[in-house]
Amino acid sequence: MAVSGQRRRPVVVLYERIADAIHDGVYPPGSTLPSEPKLAAELGVSRPALREALLLLQEDGLLSVRRGVGRTVNDHPPRRGFEQIQPLEELIGAGTPLRVRALLRTVEEPTDFTTQHLLASARAELRFWETILTGEGAAAALSHEWAAADDVLDRAHPDFARALRDEPAPERTSMLAVLVAASRGVPLEAHSSVTATLLGQRRGKQLGRPADTPAVLVTQVVRAGETPVLAAKHMLPTGAPALPVLQSN
Repeated sequence: MAVSGQRRRPVVVLYERIADAIHDGVYPPGSTLPSEPKLAAELGVSRPALREALLLLQEDGLLSVRRGVGRTVNDHPPRRGFEQIQPLEELIGAGTPLRVRALLRTVEEPTDFTTQHLLASARAELRFWETILTGEGAAAALSHEWAAADDVLDRAHPDFARALRDEPAPERTSMLAVLVAASRGVPLEAHSSVTATLLGQRRGKQLGRPADTPAVLVTQVVRAGETPVLAAKHMLPTGAPALPVLQSN
């Protein structure tokens, strides 16, 4: 699949519009966002599209949902999680790795998520992989993975940079699997967080589940030395294979 910088998901554009409004003080920390109908009208978008963007903003720690209040803007998002450097398709495969199917291989501009976790500059171009993991004929997880910009990888992990740049984007492997394979002799460190969420309309359609299906969201950042080289989100709906978790404080 060809890598192209021209394709940008609409939900990412909407996400950035709202994130920019938060950073510009339109919605300051502690404030409550307008209701979905009002905000959709103000932004000129559909409510399903808005709901997807709000869900991503909530997952990235910019928003919280308070019962009886609505969505409020966070100041400092909490962190909790586990550390495990192993491709998700192997980690939850119970000895039999899940099958990997590529949905999208492209290049994206940074969002708040990648700016925060990959320290990406505003003009950076980041490789983005969207992947479905399946086992026993059913979709088990949806993965979104971003690599650091090429110039960063060339300095911090040239073997990983070459693996992504010089070889065709593999259809049946994850970006983390490519990183692990390219890291023989290169020490890696990772930090991940685990939160509860809902699939939402788009991801529910991709996984063949209702939009309101509960799910576990795993956010993972992998570093080579002090430099973050990969950031990922893994969505595991109810009924997915068990995920082993090592809790850390």
